[in-house]
Amino acid sequence: MIKGIIEGYSLRLTPSYSENQVQAHLLVTLGPKYTASVQSLLRRIPEVRTIYSVSGNFDMIVMVEACSIKRLDAVIDEVGALDGVERTLSSLFLSTRLNR
Repeated sequence: MIKGIIEGYSLRLTPSYSENQVQAHLLVTLGPKYTASVQSLLRRIPEVRTIYSVSGNFDMIVMVEACSIKRLDAVIDEVGALDGVERTLSSLFLSTRLNR
C-alpha cells in the first residue's frame, strides 16, 4: 500500500442546490503591493469560493457564488470597494457545459 498520496476529499453538491446558486467570476486589477491585503479581505467574504493569481491585464480571478442576483450584485460591489482594488470586470455563469 502506498501511504501519503491522498491529500483530501472533495464534495459535490446536489444539482437542486447548485441550480439555485448564481455564480460569476470577477477579473480584478489591484494597485501595486495590494495582493496580500486584498486576498486577506476576500477570504472574509463567504461568497468568495476561489481566488486565482493570474498573469495578463488582470491580477486575479475571483470565483463568487451567491444565493441570488441581488446578493451577487452586493458582493461584486463589496469586492470593488476593497482598498487596493482598482477595477473589476464580472461575468455571470449562465450554464455549465462540462464539469469533470
